[in-house]
Amino acid sequence: MNHLTSVFAPQDSGVPRDARDFSVSDRVVIVTGAGQGIGREFARQYAAAGAIPIIADLDIANARRVEQEIALAGGRGLALQVDVGDRASLDAMVAQVLERFGRIDVLVNNAAIFSALNKMPFDQIPLEEWNRVLHVNITGTYLSICAVLPAMRQAGWGRIITISSNAVRKGVTNYLHYVASKSAIIGMTNSIAREVGVHGITVNCIRPGAVATEVERAVNTTPERRAAQMQEQCLPRGMVPPDLVGLALFLSAPASGFITGQTIACDGGMTHGW
Repeated sequence: MNHLTSVFAPQDSGVPRDARDFSVSDRVVIVTGAGQGIGREFARQYAAAGAIPIIADLDIANARRVEQEIALAGGRGLALQVDVGDRASLDAMVAQVLERFGRIDVLVNNAAIFSALNKMPFDQIPLEEWNRVLHVNITGTYLSICAVLPAMRQAGWGRIITISSNAVRKGVTNYLHYVASKSAIIGMTNSIAREVGVHGITVNCIRPGAVATEVERAVNTTPERRAAQMQEQCLPRGMVPPDLVGLALFLSAPASGFITGQTIACDGGMTHGW
């Protein structure tokens, strides 16, 4: 070890020393909205990597199906019914996770309202729908982070991952409530990262492109529109949930310990950032 390494990389730092620093094995990972779509893929792949995903979803039947899929593949997981918009529900989830596993290492804030939304001009969005989208997508993320924070703070270690959308960069029309909510997630990531870094907790945001999942959407994208989207990308193919997995696993591992407050696009190069 040279002098600079001894000064700037003490043994208890997050600097990777071997391949184990890229592992999430035995980490307890809460994935909200994990009963279907992207969340389902996150839960399955965390389990495949040796982690213990908490499949947190309002639809407990869906969550249990994912738990069974993980078990059949030889992994471990726990399905819990959770309403991210209800702090009491989140606190109950945290209590159950801590009682069973003793810690919470990672939170993936995946739960959001999108697929069920119909496109409409912003001035025609019903106020009830506007409030519901912002409550789940913004307040739900905020409440989820607040719920896990005491356990992570006590441990002196934690990984919080938020999910935005490249719709923010592109200014997608007729989804203003969704775009506004996902814009707020980026600002939330930046601000919370500054407040919790002293506790050894990182907060980073993934900004996906349009992801094809098994979830039926209220507005289906035509083959022509999908082809046009692919032409905007550097990698001209459709995006699927596994495309997000590598980034999420890295942001959950010790190796990413000096990365925080960042929003990282995963959209095949459709949008570029500095």
